[in-house]
Amino acid sequence: MERIGLFGGSFDPVHCGHLLVAMAAMEELTLDRIFFIPAAQSPFKPENKPAPAELRARLLRLALAGQTRYEVDDQEMRRGGVSYTIDTLRDYGKRFPNAKLFYLIGADHIPQLPKWRDAAELAALAEFVVIPRPGEVTVNAPAGFRVRMLKGFPFGVSSSQIRARVKAGQPIDGLVPPAVAEAIRNSRLYL
Repeated sequence: MERIGLFGGSFDPVHCGHLLVAMAAMEELTLDRIFFIPAAQSPFKPENKPAPAELRARLLRLALAGQTRYEVDDQEMRRGGVSYTIDTLRDYGKRFPNAKLFYLIGADHIPQLPKWRDAAELAALAEFVVIPRPGEVTVNAPAGFRVRMLKGFPFGVSSSQIRARVKAGQPIDGLVPPAVAEAIRNSRLYL
């Protein structure tokens, strides 16, 4: 049975923390591959307009270049509008009916899972893998959801911190892959 990781998010921009999470998930869950799924628009951040979809997808592809078990899936961007995880999980359930699906999720989202669209179906389609952040406390799984904690490589940086550093003229080297840092500089993104 194929074991597939699904890593959704804005990836605005993708950073080294995302890549460390993917590496830890590959090892700890013995995944065959991980799909990075950039959202068109988060339903939980309607006031936050992300960078253009094509730029975020390009940065992701630069960050994942040469990684044979990581893929970018832009289906949420192509659908447009608000991105709902249930739509994506239904798609993966159809495309990979015999696979075990693992959905990577930030610890701050776990308490909200029962409020997500079609939560009961969501719980049945995938096991949720919690991405810890340094200093965060462990959260309990909501009833009906299969949840496990990722152990490795917590990284104390966020995309919003990187955007703020770019806007302030501060370096982001070491926080994002070199090709991503160069593309952000060249496109004058986040200024």
